[in-house]
Parts: sequence; structure tokens; C-alpha cells
Amino acid sequence: MKLKTFPIGLSTCGNKPLDEKSLLAMKASGIDYLELSNADYETFDFEEICSTAQKCGIKIWSLHLPFTPFDKLDPSSPDPAIRSYTMEFMQALITRAAKAGIDKFVIHPSIEPIDDSIREAKLNAATSFLSELADFAAGYGAVIAVENLPRTCLGKNSSEILRLLSANDKLRVCFDTNHLLSEEITAFIQNVGDKIITTHISDYDFINERHWLPGEGKVDWNAVFAALQKINYSGVWMYEIGFAPEKSIRRRMLTCDDFVENARSIFAGQKPAAVGTPVENLGFWA
Repeated sequence: MKLKTFPIGLSTCGNKPLDEKSLLAMKASGIDYLELSNADYETFDFEEICSTAQKCGIKIWSLHLPFTPFDKLDPSSPDPAIRSYTMEFMQALITRAAKAGIDKFVIHPSIEPIDDSIREAKLNAATSFLSELADFAAGYGAVIAVENLPRTCLGKNSSEILRLLSANDKLRVCFDTNHLLSEEITAFIQNVGDKIITTHISDYDFINERHWLPGEGKVDWNAVFAALQKINYSGVWMYEIGFAPEKSIRRRMLTCDDFVENARSIFAGQKPAAVGTPVENLGFWA
């Protein structure tokens, strides 16, 4: 039986032009979806970008809610004033974006570092926050997708992600393939299952997040693709990788064609070719 493939998307990562010429080039390459990420949201015209994208045959699939500045935005903060500000900020952003037609919102459940002594309190705070935000988004026909995060952040494995979702069955998951440092990727996919409604696709070395192109790190991409098929994932294969090289890898500037060729090779059951070579003796932080 022939496996189905997934539509291909790109995160804007804050550095990709969103003018009509660039969007038409993306569409011509085979990219059908975008996630808006790391933009200056307070002055961002959601109506304009959604309209321009639609004109070019591209859909704005999701919006990555901001996670900086760290001292002001934190769903898990023990300080009620910070949580209240974060809630008001996120709700205002969701209201503007949802009115333009965006219906999926990716959120980081915490900042870091998180000491073990306060982890339980932060889990409780984040769980309550996410539940309230999910209800708010549902009022606009939208969904909150909680992203799994690396290191000491909340949501570092499937157990914590499911804990964060436990208070509200409206909550869903954005699965980031390069954030798991304490659990195998296929195990995470199997455990979270159909709660996964979107992805962030990139490769890494299992030491820290790297945001490399699949084939440049250690992820078994054919196993990831098969695992997503097994849970009947029906969302976008959303690359969260900038065109410019990360400082952790030696690589030329990427193109839209690179992303599409990379995805199609994985969908065809092939090992994706590496475009770049990781820097030697790379430490925990690049």
C-alpha cells in the first residue's frame, strides 16, 4: 500500500520575506503552507499577509505565539502578575490573528532554566494557563498546540506534554522533532498520538537542539515518517529552519527547492541527503 505524503510548509522564522514575489516562488517550489513565527506581532498586519498568501496559493497554517521577552511572557511563571500579562498579550494576539483566518496557535509552555524544586509548581501553573487559553481560542474556532521543549523546559517528554494537556481536551500538540533529549522520537509520537496536529521539522545531534536540515543530524527520518503515518497524522510537514546557516553547521544558504526535495526524499522512503556538515567538536551550546 502506498503511503500518503504530507503537504510541505515553512516557518517564517522571522527572517523570510513575505512579499508577493517571495510567496509565489515558494508556491512554485511546492510549498503550500506557512507558519508565522518571530515577527513583530504588535505591528503585524495579519489580514494583509493572509490575503497575499491566499492570492499566491499559500495558506497561513499556524502562528507561533511569542516566547520573548522572557521576563514578561511565561505561562508557567509563579508570579500571578506575569501570568496575567502573558494571558492578556496572547489573547489579544489570538483575537487579531483569528479574525484574519488563522486557527492554530503554537505555544511554548515555559521558559527556562527550571530547577527540580519548582518544577511541580510550574507544571501546575502552566496547565491551568493553557486550559484557560484553549477555551479562549475555541471561542474563535481556533486551537492551541503546545510545543514539546528541550533541556529543563516544561514539556520535555511525552509524559509532561500529556500532563500539560490533561486539564482541557481542547489542547493539542506541536511536535518539534529536534527538541527531545530524554525520550526517543518514535516513542514520543506513539505516546502522544492523535493529539499531534502540527510539526516543527528539523534535525539535530541528540545533544541539543540544532535546527538542521533533515539528513544533517542523527534523526532516523524514515522512522519518523512511518510513526506519523501510524498515528494517522494529517497535518503539515512544517520545516522550522532558517535559510541562512546556523552557526553550528557549515552550509550554503538554503533554497525553497532544498526543503521540497528534502521532504520528497523522506516521503519516498529514502535517506535525505545532507546539504551541510556540522561543526566538529560541537558543544552543548553552539
